[in-house]
Amino acid sequence: MIVRPVNVSDLPALMTLVQQAGPGFTTLPANEDRLAHRVRWAQRAFAEQVERADADYLFVLEDDDTRVVGVSALAGAVGLREPWYNYRVGLTVSSAPDLGIQRQIPTLFLNNELTGQSELCSLFLRHDQRTGSNGRLLSLGRLLFAAEFPYLFGEKMIAELRGSADEKGCSPFWDSLGRHFFQMDFSHADHLSGLGNKAFIAELMPRQPLYTCLLTAQAQAAIGQAHPNTEPALKILQAEGFAHKGYIDIFDGGPVIEAPLRNIRTVRDSLELTLSLGTPDDLAPLWLLHNRRLENCRITVARARRAGRSLAIARMTAQRRHLQPGNSGRAVMLPNQQRQAVAARPAPPPQSMQSSCYLPPPYGQISPDQINPFSKALIGKRQPCKFVMILDPFA
Repeated sequence: MIVRPVNVSDLPALMTLVQQAGPGFTTLPANEDRLAHRVRWAQRAFAEQVERADADYLFVLEDDDTRVVGVSALAGAVGLREPWYNYRVGLTVSSAPDLGIQRQIPTLFLNNELTGQSELCSLFLRHDQRTGSNGRLLSLGRLLFAAEFPYLFGEKMIAELRGSADEKGCSPFWDSLGRHFFQMDFSHADHLSGLGNKAFIAELMPRQPLYTCLLTAQAQAAIGQAHPNTEPALKILQAEGFAHKGYIDIFDGGPVIEAPLRNIRTVRDSLELTLSLGTPDDLAPLWLLHNRRLENCRITVARARRAGRSLAIARMTAQRRHLQPGNSGRAVMLPNQQRQAVAARPAPPPQSMQSSCYLPPPYGQISPDQINPFSKALIGKRQPCKFVMILDPFA
């Protein structure tokens, strides 16, 4: 499996994916003309022919038979061309001391506070491909791309997750709030949002703070809750350091999660390594690997062995990903592999052994029983080693 930039030849496969995703996949509507426009625009973004405000990096997941089985995207910045709205869940305190009454009421504030940040969006993986590390490759591959080209993105990464809905696609949050201001159901409003009319709809929403106690119990329960189908994607991003900081979608109340770009695990822990050919076995850890190219980028998951600044990968992996021995690659272990590697590290030596390691060559390391108490005291204080060597022979 590889993640790569979208091509015009991928359009038929993309249309199939969008149709499989259903009506909730609003950022890629099932409209061939609009989809073709987005593909062409993405190609311009990868060629660095657009400004960050307009950049749309659309990736596809391709299997070993060159079939497109998934899609994901990164938006360079939100809200720089038209307003970007969210609700922020805050608190209003009302007090009547004479009556001994104080109320703390959760309140929704319409805002544009996430303007200029970059967005993770348009994630969908074919149901029969949701096995192994495919989901992580599709989701995290774009973060490794951002690690290589941070200048293309904002200070934060955000992701709007689909909110709660019933089996008919109806949103309790919309039915309790948005429906009162529009003569349309949630699916129609969501469709218009996907067509780029989100700002227009938001202009008709009330700008005054809204007390959540005026909503139905079902709508209140839906605030900040992700759709069950979105839970796997949410868990992947939470493991990367994304968190919900109180922002929600204005239509379905789904959570908007965020993380500073430099603090995202894939970005923070990624390394620039020189690639070599080897024969990693099935016990070798899985690495997320990027060929460090922009317009012709290739990202994959492969077993590899690291030795210093070198990463040994299989010959077939190198050929499939347009890599040559000696090339520089950006790589990071997958999260579960990283935890296993940390758990497998040997325990640190006892404190007494650590104290005996301050002697430089040519003396080398000596064991604790070779050091008299006074020498141990000097070593513990990191005194010059020559004093230790003068004292030790007379122990």
